[in-house]
Amino acid sequence: MANRHLARTIALQTLYEWDFMGEKSAETSSAARKNLKEFAPKFNENDFVIELVEGVVKNKKDIDKLIKKYAPEWPVDKITLIDRNVLRLGIYELKFAEAKDGKTVPPRVVINEAIELAKAFGSSSSGKFVNGVLGAIYKDMIEAGEIADEENKEKKDKK
Repeated sequence: MANRHLARTIALQTLYEWDFMGEKSAETSSAARKNLKEFAPKFNENDFVIELVEGVVKNKKDIDKLIKKYAPEWPVDKITLIDRNVLRLGIYELKFAEAKDGKTVPPRVVINEAIELAKAFGSSSSGKFVNGVLGAIYKDMIEAGEIADEENKEKKDKK
């Protein structure tokens, strides 16, 4: 699991750079490769980092619409760079990431990882903000039948 956490950290670094530059960097995958080489030269999750970065960039418009919907009091361009890109990563993994080998990352893991990134790199309130937004999206996904309610499933399985 530590490998995936490092992958998300490097993806966040790359997205931060891209966003800081005004989203003008045309080649985010080369920026991700540069960050991989600099921060994790012997890393074996390179493809996951590239997938995250390219997935966020490709789906940015739809992701930002979700941020606007679930954080209506915060215009996307007024959210700090860290929080905005942590949310983008989390929303990408929750809503847009394709299953690999029939497996997806469990939504609770996605949300927890995003909260940990927000706490590590954001402000003292970043974790709560990210948790609130992603938690609301998760709840609506359950209600819409997009995903199974893991908590209720676990309770039923124990009975």
